[in-house]
Amino acid sequence: MCSRYPLLLALFLALPVAAEDHRQLAALSSEAQATLRQEMLDNLIALNEILSLVAANKIKDAGEVAENSLGRSAMGKNARLPFAHRPGPQMPPAMHDIGRGGHFAASEFAAAAASGNRERALALLPNLTASCVGCHAAYRSR
Repeated sequence: MCSRYPLLLALFLALPVAAEDHRQLAALSSEAQATLRQEMLDNLIALNEILSLVAANKIKDAGEVAENSLGRSAMGKNARLPFAHRPGPQMPPAMHDIGRGGHFAASEFAAAAASGNRERALALLPNLTASCVGCHAAYRSR
């Protein structure tokens, strides 16, 4: 057991005490944070469904899910909530732009899928997550 202590000590000392998060803080109300977290979970569920449909070669169905759940059709769904619960207006403008870009990318994928152009739809598929990755890499809510 004693021979393990130097190894454990070395591993412990090699870990950063507190990793710095260099992402910009998006100072949202707690209610808007909760709305945004639910929206992000819903988006992940939609992305999983889209990927499953693409894998099953149901491209047009994947496009319908993309448009209805993530595309322009899904924009503004929080507009009826009280302001404190609405993340969009509380976001930094560049963060909000990334989100809108994600909606546009989903609609572009949906249009390609609806046309039956499988190759174009597949080429656009990574754009569905590019905004997610970009936003999560640049911003944090706490």
